[in-house]
Amino acid sequence: MDSCVVPLRQGGLSLVQTTDFFYPLVDDPYMQGKIACANVLSDLYAMGVKTCDNMLMLLGVSNKMSDKERDTVVPLIIRGFKDLAEEAGTMVQGGQTVLNPWVTIGGVATTVCPPNEFIEPGNAVVGDVLVLTKPLGTQVAVNAHQWLDEPERWNRIRLVVSEEDVERAYQESMFLMSKLNRTAAKLMHKYNAHGATDITGFGLLGHAKNLVQHQKNEVSFTIHNLPVIAKMAAVAKACGNMFQLLQGYSAETSGGLLICLPREQAASFCKDIEGEDKLQSWIIGIVEKGQRKARIIDKPRVIEVTPKIA
Repeated sequence: MDSCVVPLRQGGLSLVQTTDFFYPLVDDPYMQGKIACANVLSDLYAMGVKTCDNMLMLLGVSNKMSDKERDTVVPLIIRGFKDLAEEAGTMVQGGQTVLNPWVTIGGVATTVCPPNEFIEPGNAVVGDVLVLTKPLGTQVAVNAHQWLDEPERWNRIRLVVSEEDVERAYQESMFLMSKLNRTAAKLMHKYNAHGATDITGFGLLGHAKNLVQHQKNEVSFTIHNLPVIAKMAAVAKACGNMFQLLQGYSAETSGGLLICLPREQAASFCKDIEGEDKLQSWIIGIVEKGQRKARIIDKPRVIEVTPKIA
């Protein structure tokens, strides 16, 4: 699943640890550092772990950069990563930097805690609902923003979206990807979550399928609602089957948590997270009796999520 959980020799404690890295996907190196940090920490948060004891930074510096490019870009990436780590209440103490043809950024997040501080992901029961804490569509938004400078590709989508729409979606995506899932991890304990995963490279349905396969009970997930950054569903449709956004397979970077919650507690969870983070969450599906399968219904309700960033 999202993090390894290793019982330690010292009585009653476990090591919870995760690692991740990826290539830049936004133009702003400082924001890229924040996104990378949020993405690494998200795997801990998916386990209900709200406190990280230490982080390591993994940084690949491109040998294709000029000295000026390297000395400008790399410190900004590092600062973004460290600043978000501090926002999460942890520090970067160690890591590794290598010189290679590509820029890469990622890290390791580690905590040591007793069993009551993490939530095992496999306890969903029939009657639970599925809650998603960030909207979908970040990959579509990032690509659409790149296409503003590529006339051939821009012509494929310009009839369904304006340049202003794309810019707003891109800025919102950067904000969402750099937003920690820490509040959701904390509220998972308050509202008795039965398991969770974070939505990243395999898309909503890809990660839902992985989560449901690890359930102890014979259950299935059915998804009815797809919250999507405004206009990005239309962009995805205009591109044919390229992104598979409405099919649930569009990659997300540092996406939200998909959480199995008792039905009677889900609305309060969504209200609390909006109160603390000023961000919406959505009940997007249900847990039913089944054979550990996950699906999106044929005609899901697409919820257009209007960017809050001008």
